[in-house]
Order: sequence, then structure tokens, then C-alpha cells
Amino acid sequence: MLTAAAMLATLSISSSAISEVLLIDVIAETPPNSPAGLLRPAHGMSMDNVKQHFGEPTEVYSPVGEPPITRWGYQGYSVYFEHDRVITTVVHQ
Repeated sequence: MLTAAAMLATLSISSSAISEVLLIDVIAETPPNSPAGLLRPAHGMSMDNVKQHFGEPTEVYSPVGEPPITRWGYQGYSVYFEHDRVITTVVHQ
């Protein structure tokens, strides 16, 4: 019984360590937010500023939750807003 519990604990720890490494690898592969990488909206930009600098989104998803989170789709990335401010951008793989 003790051996099975020890094995289960070891497997739980090693799977979380693997997922952390994979997350770091994905972050490292994300193109930088620069003219040399993939230029995209910065945290805190307003919806109006995003439209002005990056144009109209190809897709607009309805707000979800409270506070409302809205997603705009662009070629190569998505922009997430809380109310009318950018909270993050996600590069499509």
C-alpha cells in the first residue's frame, strides 16, 4: 500500500514538472512584440487605440463574464480586453 502511494506521489510531481517546462518552452517560442517579431497591441491600450494602430479585427467575440472579457481576432494573434482595455494578446500557433 505504501509503495502504491509513493508511486502515485512521484507521478504527480513529475507530471507537473513536465508541464512547467512545456509552458516555458511555449513562452520562449512566442515572437517578441517588436517590428522584428510580431507587432501586437500592448497591455492597457484602449479598444479605440487598437483599432487605430492595428485596424479592424477579423473577428469580434461577444463579451463573457463579469468583468466583461472581449476577444478580438487578428491575423496571427488574438487580443483580450477587460472592459475597453487590453489585458493580454495571444499569438496563434
